[in-house]
Amino acid sequence: MIRFRALSRVLGLVLPLLAGAASAAEVRVVSSGGFAAAYRALAPEFERRTGHTLVTEWGPSMGHTPQAVPARLERGEPIDVVVMVGYALDDLIKQGKVQADSRTPLAQSGIALAVRAGAPKPDIATDDALRRTLLAAKSIAYSDSASGVYIEKEMFKRLGIAAEVKDKARMIPAEPVAKVVARGEAEVGFQQLSELKPVPGIEIVGMLPKDVQLYTVFSAGLVTGSREPEAARALIRFLASPEAAAAVRESGMEPLGAGVGK
Repeated sequence: MIRFRALSRVLGLVLPLLAGAASAAEVRVVSSGGFAAAYRALAPEFERRTGHTLVTEWGPSMGHTPQAVPARLERGEPIDVVVMVGYALDDLIKQGKVQADSRTPLAQSGIALAVRAGAPKPDIATDDALRRTLLAAKSIAYSDSASGVYIEKEMFKRLGIAAEVKDKARMIPAEPVAKVVARGEAEVGFQQLSELKPVPGIEIVGMLPKDVQLYTVFSAGLVTGSREPEAARALIRFLASPEAAAAVRESGMEPLGAGVGK
């Protein structure tokens, strides 16, 4: 009887732990670089609170590189959650690759300009000042994601300099633009502020003027066929929660999650 009671006490301690271990999930995430700084700050807290493990990789929201989110899904990579540019996520929802009811806006980020650390900071305070800066620059870099597509297809045209900068401006695939600027391979570089901030070796000149600024919304979604849908949805809720807002702001973005105050 004494042995039975002792065994019962041991099982009473061990079984809840085993149940917790059984409910812990491995959630596979692919995130755009635009949300990376906030995600890196928030991921450990989510793991601590839930016991789930996050397995994370990075890739652009669009484009033709193997790392791009659409390419990964096309290959059938086992992914539970994607964090990416909102309108690119909408395309995946239309294709049935992401669950429509899971689409959750997380944050928005504006485009900034950076130069190599120690280089003079050009004037970009107005449209005219930005135009003069780009005409004078020897080389211009921009990303292969949402901000770069906008710069190449729209902003240069709005400024009336598309022909003048065509031969010295280039899109950077699958690498942060800030790294190219830090190496001295481009005199100026454009990307979302949240993607520029974490990279050493550069100085952020400032945000684009209001008339030519573009704010990109980053959203999260549950991949169709996710192996861990409950844990994946819990992660999405956490990233959009008021508790995540401070980390989102610190990364250079404005939180958009439901119930998040500004």
